[in-house]
Amino acid sequence: MGPQSALTDFLASHNISANQIRLDAEARRRAAGQNPDGSPVEGTEVVAESATAAVEDETASPEPAGRRRRATVAAEEKRKKEQKLIDKIKASKKFQKRKRNDDEDSDYEDDLARAIFQERSAPLPGQMENCAGCGKRFTVTTYSRNAPDGGLLCSPCGKELAKTEDVPKKKPKRISGALAGRRQVQSNILDGTFYPGAKSLMTLCIETLAKNIDLAEDLGDLPEPVIDKIARKLSKHRLLNTSTLSLFIQPTVEQIYIYDCAKLTADDFVRVFQTAPNLKKIKACNAIHFKDEVMDYLLSRNINLEDFYLHGANLVSEAKWKEFLEKKGKPLRSLKVYWTDKHFNDGSLAVLPTACPSLERLKVYHNQRVTGDGVKDIAKIKTLRHLGLDLREPVHPDVFVGLLAAIGKDLETLSLARMPDLDNSVLDAIHNRCRSLRKLRLTDSDTITDQGFERLFKDWDNKELFFIDFQKCRQLDSVKPRENPNGIGLCSKGFTALMEHSGPKLRHLNVHGCRNISAAAFEEVFAAEKVYPGLRKLEISFCEEVTDFIVGSIFRSCPNLRELNVFGCMKVKDVKVPRGKILVGVPNALGMVIDGDDD
Repeated sequence: MGPQSALTDFLASHNISANQIRLDAEARRRAAGQNPDGSPVEGTEVVAESATAAVEDETASPEPAGRRRRATVAAEEKRKKEQKLIDKIKASKKFQKRKRNDDEDSDYEDDLARAIFQERSAPLPGQMENCAGCGKRFTVTTYSRNAPDGGLLCSPCGKELAKTEDVPKKKPKRISGALAGRRQVQSNILDGTFYPGAKSLMTLCIETLAKNIDLAEDLGDLPEPVIDKIARKLSKHRLLNTSTLSLFIQPTVEQIYIYDCAKLTADDFVRVFQTAPNLKKIKACNAIHFKDEVMDYLLSRNINLEDFYLHGANLVSEAKWKEFLEKKGKPLRSLKVYWTDKHFNDGSLAVLPTACPSLERLKVYHNQRVTGDGVKDIAKIKTLRHLGLDLREPVHPDVFVGLLAAIGKDLETLSLARMPDLDNSVLDAIHNRCRSLRKLRLTDSDTITDQGFERLFKDWDNKELFFIDFQKCRQLDSVKPRENPNGIGLCSKGFTALMEHSGPKLRHLNVHGCRNISAAAFEEVFAAEKVYPGLRKLEISFCEEVTDFIVGSIFRSCPNLRELNVFGCMKVKDVKVPRGKILVGVPNALGMVIDGDDD
């Protein structure tokens, strides 16, 4: 190709083609009309032919100066019309919105305006169009795709184009406004991390760190409570992995709490024991990859654990548990084993009295292999001060009576969760043997009676308890569940005796599902002259006699109460909640939480 003329360069710089000029000229000619013989009307100038000739190679014969001048004028007029149209599109709301979303620079505004113009001039759904890919005629629909080089594609060509494109993932809808705030408050309440009022500076810093945890190199010399909160925050958002674990394992640390080990491997646990030779306390939740090989490495190191908390480690064998307790049990003061259904069994508990002479705290939760024989071996641990059991195998009440006779006088915590076979003999043993209890949990029993609870607290030499959990101690008669002639579970007399004994020092009380506590008993306990300054959290869900008046009396009698749960209390409808208090489970459209603003 030869050198281009100045006009050709001018038209190209303004995105004007000679072919487009020709088409526009023909359109104007058709609009003006034609002679009967088909020739153009006299005086009509064919501007397109002049423009086409003007952009031909310079080697061609020179054109008349008048025709070149007319083509230049036509090109200038077209440029002005196009610029006027572009300015009009730039002033539209659609252009401004597209510019914000695409984040275009000012240099590309004209291109964006031209693209919008092409979209406007595209055929409408229902019209016929030639496919830009295969050339076939097809009917335009709202789902017709744009070709990369302009035009529309038919359905087969559009499907072929979709296979070659990387479809962007649909962004999740972001919830904003009051709804997002309410949901976040509810989430924090269920997590136990909600406090009325503005967030503290430390909380804001921890949240900022969690959002940018990939940029953190180390946690420095932060206090252990702050590091623990950071670990909880990362675990809540599933951000604890092989990389972020390095922030918590330092050569000088003596305790490591890992609240979500789901993304950790066996090598990560080995790395913990490699990096922290002075480790005294370790807590690993969801430790599904804590295997025999990890236990072998722990046994090979000179690490003397005092507090061992393991949750979900079902791959540690029975033989390895025994070996660990026999070799590393001497300095052990606290052992907590959760959700190890098969391999932690009676044989493991039989080793404890001799292998762990300093053991003070033992928790075995959600276990399917520990039976009454294992509980009898626990009774031989004379140093035990805190005991928590949640077993799936039935254990006769006499076994617990024997355990309390052996070690009950020194127990400070007793938790027997989901024990349907517990009866009044166990309560009588607690009353007769226990003198140091501060925390008591007996749940899911349908055998203990209200008289047994009343005898437990009447004239009991034990000091006031600060934590009581008697949830779901009630009758399970499927025919007449509301009728309770035998007084099964915690009822009115037992509840009244409980509050008379421990009410002044009680901090946490859970009577969830104890549906036979009468409204008169609630009104008597929370009468105007009764005050319980220590109570912080009260769970009375599914106590069906609770009313608005009772809830108001509770708020009045418990000035320091932080949270009150009333799920399933259908008589609670319209309660004035004091400022700074939380009422959870209100059965109305306002939601599960009301943060009061009344004084």
